[in-house]
Amino acid sequence: MSQRQVLQGLEEYQKARLQFVQTVAEQATRPQNIETLQNAGVISLLRPLLLDVVPTIQQTAALALGRLANYSDDLADAVVKGDILPQLVYSLAEQNRFYKKAAAFVLRAVGKHSPQRAQAIVDCGALDALVICLEDFDPGVKEAAAWALGCVSRHNAELSQAVVDAGAVPLLVLCIQEPEIALKRIAASALSDISKHSPELAQTVVDAGAIAHLAQMILNPDAKLKQQVLSALSQIAKHSVDLAEMVVEAEIFPVVLTCLKDKDEYVKKNACTLIREIAKHTPELSQLIVNTGGVAAVTDCIGTCKGNTRLPGIMMLGYVAAHSENLAMAVIISKGVPQLSICLSEEPEDHIKAAAAWALGQIGRHTSEHARAVAVTNTLPVLLSLYMSTERSEDLQMKCKKAIKSILQKCTYLPALEPFLYDAPPNILKHVLGQFSKVLPHDSEARRLFVTSGGLRKVQEIQAEPGSLLQDYINSINNCYPEEVVRYYSPGYSDTLLQRVDNYQPVID
Repeated sequence: MSQRQVLQGLEEYQKARLQFVQTVAEQATRPQNIETLQNAGVISLLRPLLLDVVPTIQQTAALALGRLANYSDDLADAVVKGDILPQLVYSLAEQNRFYKKAAAFVLRAVGKHSPQRAQAIVDCGALDALVICLEDFDPGVKEAAAWALGCVSRHNAELSQAVVDAGAVPLLVLCIQEPEIALKRIAASALSDISKHSPELAQTVVDAGAIAHLAQMILNPDAKLKQQVLSALSQIAKHSVDLAEMVVEAEIFPVVLTCLKDKDEYVKKNACTLIREIAKHTPELSQLIVNTGGVAAVTDCIGTCKGNTRLPGIMMLGYVAAHSENLAMAVIISKGVPQLSICLSEEPEDHIKAAAAWALGQIGRHTSEHARAVAVTNTLPVLLSLYMSTERSEDLQMKCKKAIKSILQKCTYLPALEPFLYDAPPNILKHVLGQFSKVLPHDSEARRLFVTSGGLRKVQEIQAEPGSLLQDYINSINNCYPEEVVRYYSPGYSDTLLQRVDNYQPVID
């Protein structure tokens, strides 16, 4: 065989290898091809090509493996069992930037699926190599490494701690200061994933100086970056009063309120989440939010969106109202109650209705004035209907029951209570009658209206156990009226009168 034939054969072999990895990489983008590729044992065929002498073949083989591993946990497991990860880790330190990006993509694709796959990334020593990549000159390499580290961190505190111990956090904070928007996004996302698990991990992110840099990016025009920045600040603020105060001290108010009017739904949702995570901790933090116009802004935001985007805003109003009478009144003044009532009635999802019911209960439970503000929106019948519905979730039913009881125990606005006389079950009815028994003795106009509206007649029809609390309340209400009036409206009284007519012997002159 001549030298020319040898070279030609080698060239054809190289072309065949390149064509193979390119074909697999392309086919792996189509879900319908994945099972066929898996059955053909393509992962074991790609593994030796990671060591190919031709860089393009190496990189394309890694890309193909990444796409396969990205598709499912089973394929990610096959990559782990194929002993491919150690080779990728070695290559992260030795190869060019194109291969580093492809190798980091495989690690990310494996690590994203489950804690077990992410632990395999840790066990093969990948974290140290990925952290070194965060210092690479090429922004794309940094981005790929940050993404892989975020996918490992997201699962649990132990994996996040491993990422922290590898020294990733200070370098991720440097990455959010880089000019490339894509790198900023991924680095902020990774910091969010690290912060979310525990106060200690969040404190590590804070200690690296992340808050100030994140806060500066709240007004960045890039919507996806704002989403990640707001998420990271939320994950830090949620853990403790101290961490929430550190976020507030970065002067995010009133700047963050502009995000509530953003065109992007996720920016709105994440901004509401951040405000919620701050508001929930203390009355003082909630008051600060009220003072900057935050409650009114969140209320407006709830009115401009639907579904799960509304959820953190609904909960934020509930947290603010729960702290004190004054803060609950601030929610009322900001027209929070009508908006929550709309959510309770309109939203199809039970978990959103449950949040609205809970928030309304937190507003109405303070004083009669608070309860009336809820009652006049005709919310109580909706709460009762949801509580009594057999098609609703148990959580929604319980939230509605608690809200009804909380509001009824303070409500002295009788027109809102009367419908309950006809529809409420005994466990709710006793709270309704309890309120009537408190108000009627001191209000002559209310006593008269109670008679003319049919309320007193309805009370006489209620069957109560002798000696029960319900019977005590009925007796208290009846004691507000002359005996003959009570008797007149009692069931069977007309029959008694007719019997008296039948038995009456007129006096004949």
